Amino acid sequence: MESAPLKWSWGKLGGMNKQPTRLAKIFWTFFSIGLQSFGGGASTFLLIREACLRNGWMDEETFVRSWALSQISPGINLLKLTVLIGHRLHGWAGIPIAVLGLMLPSGGITALMTAGFALVREQPLVRAALKGILPATIGLSIAMGIQMAQPLFSRARREGPAQVGLSGLILVGAAWLMGGWNLSPLLVLLLAGGAAAALFALLPARAVVEKAVE
Repeated sequence: MESAPLKWSWGKLGGMNKQPTRLAKIFWTFFSIGLQSFGGGASTFLLIREACLRNGWMDEETFVRSWALSQISPGINLLKLTVLIGHRLHGWAGIPIAVLGLMLPSGGITALMTAGFALVREQPLVRAALKGILPATIGLSIAMGIQMAQPLFSRARREGPAQVGLSGLILVGAAWLMGGWNLSPLLVLLLAGGAAAALFALLPARAVVEKAVE
């Protein structure tokens, strides 16, 4: 029996879940994320990802595609990701609830910390602690990249070794263009998308059965 060809549509990514999530659940989940979002965008991203997977709001691959979509338009990526998730969970009403839940605690805590930091920023212990925070945030960013790459390479392995090689080539090439040539993220994404569309179209992929996200 032959496997059905892989099919994927924008509806799978941008549409609402069949059973809308309660607005209170959305608010308190993102409120909790905002309270824990220390260490920069990487930690916030990991918390959002964990919440989506734990609550069954979307699977790993749909989450990664949502993150990719949030990067091809101007603005703050984490806010755009929150907008996409809020809309998926409860339509247009879910968007302001999710954004408010995320921003309310982090904005208030940041304001208080900024006022307090001015009083202690010259303290030796504080300066030493800040030196340790930077490498930790870099580590979080590396962990974020690994977790995002896992489902994509798992799918590429199912489609064949050529797809694995091309995915790795695009990954390394994008990092090289950003790090070595300082190209804008938008240009790197456009080049990567164009290259992927051209190269993957030339390679026959093995049929993959993918369960649609409800």
